[in-house]
Amino acid sequence: MQTSKIPATIITGFLGSGKTTLLRHILGSTKVGRQGLRVAVIINEFGELGIDREILKGCDIGCEEQEQAGQLFELANGCLCCTVQEEFFPVMEQLAERRADFDHLIIETSGLALPKPLVQAFNWPSIKNAFTVDAVVTVVDGPATAAGQFAENPQAVDAQRRADPNLDHESPLHELFEDQLSSADLVVISKADLIGERERGEVEALIRAEVPAEVKIVPAHNGRLDLDILLGLNKASEETIHLRPDHHGEHDAEDHDHDAFDSVVVTLPQMEREPLLAALQQLVERHTIYRVKGFAALPGKAMRLVVHGVGRRFDAYFDRRWREDETPGTTIVLIGEQLDQAVLQQALDAATSA
Repeated sequence: MQTSKIPATIITGFLGSGKTTLLRHILGSTKVGRQGLRVAVIINEFGELGIDREILKGCDIGCEEQEQAGQLFELANGCLCCTVQEEFFPVMEQLAERRADFDHLIIETSGLALPKPLVQAFNWPSIKNAFTVDAVVTVVDGPATAAGQFAENPQAVDAQRRADPNLDHESPLHELFEDQLSSADLVVISKADLIGERERGEVEALIRAEVPAEVKIVPAHNGRLDLDILLGLNKASEETIHLRPDHHGEHDAEDHDHDAFDSVVVTLPQMEREPLLAALQQLVERHTIYRVKGFAALPGKAMRLVVHGVGRRFDAYFDRRWREDETPGTTIVLIGEQLDQAVLQQALDAATSA
């Protein structure tokens, strides 16, 4: 019987900052898997489909077996700071009962999440006895921060703050940026390969002004970092989180509301990559869409295409072959404001049939 506490790493960051890419790298590391570190994962995804979960299942370390074994969880009812009582607490209780089955827990928060309430939840007796927060890892979008935006789509973050009826900030983007950084034990600058040395220095200086000297700032290229940098930091963050400044005070989890966001699903027949991305680009330009993510089937291709979009920036890559029990198709989740599924589906159908 295992008596020591299970370390938990919390990965936080803005929409599209690179959290899932980083998590996918961790799960794909040679140090993780059947012969190495046994990792349980909680994915906190905002949306109607388990897109982030499916992306992780596309890795090469048997993530599907991990899910079947009950070690891959997904909380779909908004951000973790909203659902710690409704979903997070029961899941943590289940994991506590199975703590002998894994060595480390990783929680990927939604881009809408404020990390401090989640870390504070680790002080609840039934969680505190089984888990400790190894570290809070805040992922910062390097190119966006270098451009002075902190996020690829600043409107999405502004909407996050407006959705909270208890807050009225003149500089909502910067304050949310400060809140996520203030909880960090480690800051990862993602997409560092897309900025030069001078820009990276400017980004590091901006971050350094918001975090204590002992908090390391490290660059990541394509989400790749040595696991020794990310895991095993032994910070026990739940014991000091109350000392870290934030712009929210002591909010109860249910006081933080993101009902202003809509999440809709659209589907398409098989089509070529470039026309698909062009159609999605056109959709983003005409509607208030902050995040695009999903899977696509291309004519004559046996591989599944993963599609990511943040603002007007899109990325796509093949992750695995379509299984025999799957019908190849294109399913996309759109996250934004005032979204009408029928209108978006019709617009997408028209754009792709032109």
